Amino acid sequence: MKKEEIEKIKILNFNYELPDERIAKYPLDKRDDSRILIYDNHSISSSLFFNLAYFIPQNSLMIFNNTRVIHARLIFRKPTGASIEVFCLSPCYPAEYNLNFQQKKGCSWYCMIGNSKRWKDDVMSMTLFSDKEIVLTAKKIGIKNNDTIVEFNWNDDSYSFSEILEIAGKLPIPPYLNRDSEEKDDFTYQTVYSSVDGSVAAPTAGLHFTDEVFQKLHDKGIKTDEVTLHVGAGTFKPVKSEIIGEHDMHTEFISVSKDTIKELRDNKGKLIVVGTTSTRTIESLYFIGKKLETNPSAQLNQLTVSQWDPYEDNGINISPQKALQNILDYLENNNMESLISATQIMIAPGYKFAYCDAIITNFHQPQSTLLLLISAFVGDDWKKIYNYALSNGFRFLSYGDSSLLWKA
Repeated sequence: MKKEEIEKIKILNFNYELPDERIAKYPLDKRDDSRILIYDNHSISSSLFFNLAYFIPQNSLMIFNNTRVIHARLIFRKPTGASIEVFCLSPCYPAEYNLNFQQKKGCSWYCMIGNSKRWKDDVMSMTLFSDKEIVLTAKKIGIKNNDTIVEFNWNDDSYSFSEILEIAGKLPIPPYLNRDSEEKDDFTYQTVYSSVDGSVAAPTAGLHFTDEVFQKLHDKGIKTDEVTLHVGAGTFKPVKSEIIGEHDMHTEFISVSKDTIKELRDNKGKLIVVGTTSTRTIESLYFIGKKLETNPSAQLNQLTVSQWDPYEDNGINISPQKALQNILDYLENNNMESLISATQIMIAPGYKFAYCDAIITNFHQPQSTLLLLISAFVGDDWKKIYNYALSNGFRFLSYGDSSLLWKA
């Protein structure tokens, strides 16, 4: 399909009725007791997630997103009693996540502001109590792309911003759960392998994995590797336009190590990608490799994958392995151990997958870009899959059950 045809796809074609009682408000007590729907060669079956290794071929490679959800919601209270929510979306200065988290007295972030009309131009503050009393202040210093730039400062340089968020912030659980975050969400809304701070939403397909599941995969000779995509709040952004061409995808930070890219290049087995975030990361590598085909000395900021890159016909056709080799050559020539970039990729019906043989993913909201991705992968069978899940008691969305989808 041409770009013009894809842009005209109507989001209403990706609607289904999701009763509120089918949305899992809480996870199961044991992660791998969840159910998994298996879609393979147009047929559907189901099992328990604990049995996942049975459905994955030997010598497969599985890719996970190791991002960790941060305590991104900061609630400030004004002397009048009004509460203002400052939701940290992504770092502004320093712009690099690790550097920003390591700051000892101040930094700035792109934020979404709740009850913004009550926050004029004054500096807000809150007092935190850890080993000692700390005062955290927040000041608006600008606006960019509808996000407010907020400068944070605190009066004790023995604390990093990462530690300040951990003490002062709340974990942001999805809005469709219609409840406040609870203490146990700090554990249940993180994958067991999460390690890199930065997300404001969990890569929820990974929430089902346990040490026991990993052991069974490794015992079968299935390899595992990790990438990083920091999930932004835009993942919950509904498509409000009638056609997808009028929807702006959110941009997200990605990081893939040189060793992982080599593993992908040399992989001879099936590639199973855990979650839509890992899928967007892995598939973005192809378009970064294409950019390097014509501009091998590009600056990093020229390698960002835009929303419509997959659908632009620029006459360049290279193999998926050549794209990965181009990235490896680039990293080698620039003495870099990881590719750090960003992606705005929209995967919709008509998209041609470069790498993924199967995707493990939860059941997504109606009329969402995540459902578009699933449709791109399995075609119109997404309706059959979702009808089966609804008819057979599967639990939906972030804390719900999952599916293993083989490419149609």
